[in-house]
Amino acid sequence: MAKGIEWDREGIKRLALRVLIFGGGVGFILAAVGFIVAYFTVSIPDPNAFVNSQSTIIQYADGQEVGRLGSENRTIVKLANIPLHVRSAVLAAEDRNYYSESAISPQGIARAIWDNIRSLGNGGGGSTITQQYAKTAFLSPERTVIRKVKEFVIAIKLQQQMSKDQILENYLNTIYFGRGSYGIQTASEVYFGRSVNQLSISQAAVLASILNAPGFYDPSYGPNNLKRLQARFQYVIEGMHKDKSITDAQYKRAKFPAIKDRVTSGALAGPKGYLISWVVHELKGLGFTEEQLQTGGYVIKTTLEKKAQTAAVDAVDKIVPKKIPNDLKVGLVSIRPGTGEIVAMYGGKDYLVSQLNNATQSIAQAGSTYKPFALLAALEQGIPLTSIWNGKSPKVYEDLGAQKPYPVFNYSNEQFGNIDLLDATAHSVNTVFVPLGIKAGVDNVVDVARRAGIPSTVEMIGTPSISLGVSSPHVIDVANSYATFAANGLYAKPFIIKEVLGANGGVFYQGSISTQQVFQPNIISDLTYALEQVPQRGTSSYALASFGRPSAGKTGTTTNNGAAWYNGYVPQLATSVAMFRTDATLSLNGIGGLPSVTGGTFPAMIWNAYMKNALKGVPVENFAPPANVNGTDPVDMTNAVPTLDPALAIPTTTPTPTKKK
Repeated sequence: MAKGIEWDREGIKRLALRVLIFGGGVGFILAAVGFIVAYFTVSIPDPNAFVNSQSTIIQYADGQEVGRLGSENRTIVKLANIPLHVRSAVLAAEDRNYYSESAISPQGIARAIWDNIRSLGNGGGGSTITQQYAKTAFLSPERTVIRKVKEFVIAIKLQQQMSKDQILENYLNTIYFGRGSYGIQTASEVYFGRSVNQLSISQAAVLASILNAPGFYDPSYGPNNLKRLQARFQYVIEGMHKDKSITDAQYKRAKFPAIKDRVTSGALAGPKGYLISWVVHELKGLGFTEEQLQTGGYVIKTTLEKKAQTAAVDAVDKIVPKKIPNDLKVGLVSIRPGTGEIVAMYGGKDYLVSQLNNATQSIAQAGSTYKPFALLAALEQGIPLTSIWNGKSPKVYEDLGAQKPYPVFNYSNEQFGNIDLLDATAHSVNTVFVPLGIKAGVDNVVDVARRAGIPSTVEMIGTPSISLGVSSPHVIDVANSYATFAANGLYAKPFIIKEVLGANGGVFYQGSISTQQVFQPNIISDLTYALEQVPQRGTSSYALASFGRPSAGKTGTTTNNGAAWYNGYVPQLATSVAMFRTDATLSLNGIGGLPSVTGGTFPAMIWNAYMKNALKGVPVENFAPPANVNGTDPVDMTNAVPTLDPALAIPTTTPTPTKKK
């Protein structure tokens, strides 16, 4: 019986082998038929139309153009004018058997498969230069079987119709080298400031190394790229030496050369450059490479709105004084509450002058911008807006984290008696908000800020000073936090890429709205009611001037007036504006002739000018009424947090302001 079972097993094995062989044969036949069909249906497109047709277009939400990536930047050179050592460097890097192999190299493909198996997918490719030219000049960068078959067919037809020298010449004139440069001549100028016929052996080896993956090897993108480039440079030089295209002496003299710094294209001049660069930054985060963006012919639909973006630039140009310090920075971000769509962004005056985006990359101390986080934490702990606090200045509290007294002053040491939280918010009273944060729990204040939209990358420490905004966020972080307030506690992850379409109209990526209810709407309605008092009767009357619709907001000004903010919202739009110095120790005071520049001055004026134009034609909406104000009995909190001896308060710096100057 056991023997019979053994025979059955052997029979199953033989049957499985036959099925496998038969299936493989059928698969081979089908693949062959498909290849034959492709051979007679796929033609070679016009190579001269390559670069122009591959520009990536970035659009506003309504389809108007923001700018382009990959506009043609190449100079055609004859192969005879490209030195032999330059050609040899490219062959050593990309295809060492180019002149002896056919358009498709089975050995190269096999080597690439084995290399990728050994390196778990990190090995090189097996494409010949003919295949690379076919893919680069005539096909999209997508990785599909159909695209690969087309690549094979075009490569074979190229080999039949052109000589090896013709294919190599076209390849060297169309391949992308990064930095917006197509072809060996333009790359020579961009990376080394010289013509291709002036390149040294080492410089040629660098260009040959970079063309494999510019975003991976171009040293302008970081020290890791430089290390990778140096290693590949050595690989190329050794290949040139091995195939005897350079002598022993030339090999020994070959040293890694100096490379020019990356120079930004003029297409990025002005404020628009910050939009384009941030879109590219976000696309790279989604997995798109620089080469794909430069040559893929994509249409990038963003969330940016043309009317709002124009309003942002116009507001900054109108309000910011003409005579300003060289290091003055202005950033603005406007976000649609409930969706996270970035509708406008001002990252700076000229991207060519400074590539640091003031809206998304620069940081500035927040100041009283953070007080709503303390207020919201208190509301969640059941402390009502009608609670009574003492606003006397100075006061001294115990800072357990620093294990020393923490003195708190109001702006100009202004004195307030017993006031409720509505008045304390309107006038931004420091000596109320510090004990408020302590009573609510400083860790709870940090938690509220995180839930609202301040990311974990922004350092926040739970000490009494957290309520006064000692943390330094990005403008986009604060704008998104206030957008959470405007959306009745619904957090939405901010995004700027709505859709990526391929050259043929196919969808490569589609953005999605990601939300989470992080605060109760009734709590937010009380917070908003308190923040409505700021423009109405508090530190920012400029924000309400001729505004014509309900708004809520908060000023923020830091120690020594080093940074000034205004953050405000209506139900349909939330916007943050920040003005600050590169050197945080320097003051804004004196700019525009103002002795004291606070959040209630230039930032509030920019906010007002921007919002009025951005909201033109948008219906006026009211906020939800407060849930726990009317009919709520006052609660005496004047002694809720113990104070220390006021004699311990030694003023060494100008405290954060409480009213517009």
